[in-house]
Amino acid sequence: MSIHRMYTGDDGQSHIEELQPDDPKLESLGRVSGCSLQITEAGEFSDFHPAPRRRWLTILSGQIDIELADGSIHSFGPESLRLWEDLTGKGHRTRFPAPTVTVAMPVPD
Repeated sequence: MSIHRMYTGDDGQSHIEELQPDDPKLESLGRVSGCSLQITEAGEFSDFHPAPRRRWLTILSGQIDIELADGSIHSFGPESLRLWEDLTGKGHRTRFPAPTVTVAMPVPD
């Protein structure tokens, strides 16, 4: 399983870093405020946007492609866990190349 964090850097751009299982940032997993299931059709796309709230997201089936302002594309599928913290700045683009089922778990402030 891979664990990644997307955050806004000092440059105002979104960045992605891989987290190790012993990273203290993972402690917030125990403090989620519910969860929601989202089903997304293949081909859905969202232009640059910051995350609407701090949350964990995992994929049950399908794939999500995240594009950052530097043009890099990061693809995630099942068995990946992501912490979305890019709440300010330009944000990121999202594409769903396949039908995708995700579970979002908001982290309370």
